[in-house]
Amino acid sequence: MRIVLVHPAGSNWIKGKQDLAAVANRMAPIGILSIASFLERQGHEVFVHDCLGPRAAPATDDNVKLVLSREPDMVGFSATTSGFMDGYRMAVRIKQARQRAITVFGGVHISALGGALLERFPGMDYLCIGEGEATLSELADGRSPESIEGLAWYDGNRIVTNPPRRQISDLDALPFPAYGKLEGFPRGYNLPLFSYTRTPGATMITSRGCPYQCSYCDRSVFKRGFRYNSAGYIYDHMKHLRTLFGVRHVNIYDDLFTLNRARIEELCGLLTSRPLGMNFNCAVRVGHADDDLLRMLKSAGCLMVSVGIESADSELLKRHKSGVSLDEVRDTVARIRRRGLRAKGLFMMGLPGETEDSVRLTSDFVMSLGLDDMNMAKFTPFPGAPIWAGIEEEGTLENDWQQMNCLNFVFIPRGIASRERLDQLYNEHVKRFYSSPEWRRTFAKRLWQHRWSLLYLVRHLPSFARAKKNFEPARQSLSGKQKYS
Repeated sequence: MRIVLVHPAGSNWIKGKQDLAAVANRMAPIGILSIASFLERQGHEVFVHDCLGPRAAPATDDNVKLVLSREPDMVGFSATTSGFMDGYRMAVRIKQARQRAITVFGGVHISALGGALLERFPGMDYLCIGEGEATLSELADGRSPESIEGLAWYDGNRIVTNPPRRQISDLDALPFPAYGKLEGFPRGYNLPLFSYTRTPGATMITSRGCPYQCSYCDRSVFKRGFRYNSAGYIYDHMKHLRTLFGVRHVNIYDDLFTLNRARIEELCGLLTSRPLGMNFNCAVRVGHADDDLLRMLKSAGCLMVSVGIESADSELLKRHKSGVSLDEVRDTVARIRRRGLRAKGLFMMGLPGETEDSVRLTSDFVMSLGLDDMNMAKFTPFPGAPIWAGIEEEGTLENDWQQMNCLNFVFIPRGIASRERLDQLYNEHVKRFYSSPEWRRTFAKRLWQHRWSLLYLVRHLPSFARAKKNFEPARQSLSGKQKYS
């Protein structure tokens, strides 16, 4: 069967503004690349179309024409919440032009909402709920829909949701993602600026699932278990990227990369004894990053470690990210830096219960840590997250899927006066961090290390200049009369 897997563009920037997100950080769509390699191994002819790729067309109709040019028998869409409508519009146009093509949707948004989506959006033939590799393979092989686990479908006018798909227990049995199917990979896919010192870069995911239950995380696809690739598989995966594509830096986007200590020790041993000439970034959980672990990561080529912190308000932490204390955060960040690793803090603004006081508290805490980098996400309630069920009791929600991308405030907690005020607080916080003398001194010392990022920035200066306008100083300061102390 001829299959095209599509990564819809969706809305990846601020409402009403030009979409420039991919210029700053264009990630390979690992999920559909994994499915593509699995389907190809089963004997199918597979193409990947990334609507956010460096050579993709800007208009929906043009992307539809590119998909149709492959004469597909099946078109699969992997959709986030913000990308679903873009994918659905493409699917409707594809079915109009090529009725025999089967359209299948999967991804986190589909897994969260399930078969009910077929009632509202009848232009889809099938929904893949949960992991997609085996489900799509069985559908492509021609098996009857009623026998395929994890599938939602039409039986005449009746919507049927089959029993859930059993999770893949051995992730090492999966082939490496089909990076080579992306046009322009790897040079056209760029990591976040100043997060690397070597190019080109790529992304990897080495585990699935998470045993923790943060209020804002949607675990609809991989659930709460924790499955992972072995150290040998990860090493071979990195070697594959280095040998075939010349990749010199990898961002590992696991939620809990270091949860299984034994595999990290083995991986670090392999990377130290048989170096690949690569650096990598990863994340650690607060309180689970002892000095020996950090030393091993550094020796293996780790450049930067991210730490999920979210807020400095202890009550917000208890409610939304239990098991993390501010003292542990301080200790973890300090030890990361002492070991010669860069520390990046991950935060979230606008959680239910947020107030101007908690925003100010978090910003002061950020400044006290001496972080090398920081990311402040805009809290977005997703349909599959635990917080979703009661979200409308916590504040004001604009239930616009296309804007649910952590780059727009679609939810305003009761403790914040308005969306405009929350945006103002956010912009001032971001500018405060990156304009601080301490951060600028650290940055200046690393200018040569950041030469590749600076060169990329210069090449795309007009786009970055347009993006910067979203973070211009607001007229009113955080306290109304005074800035942060």
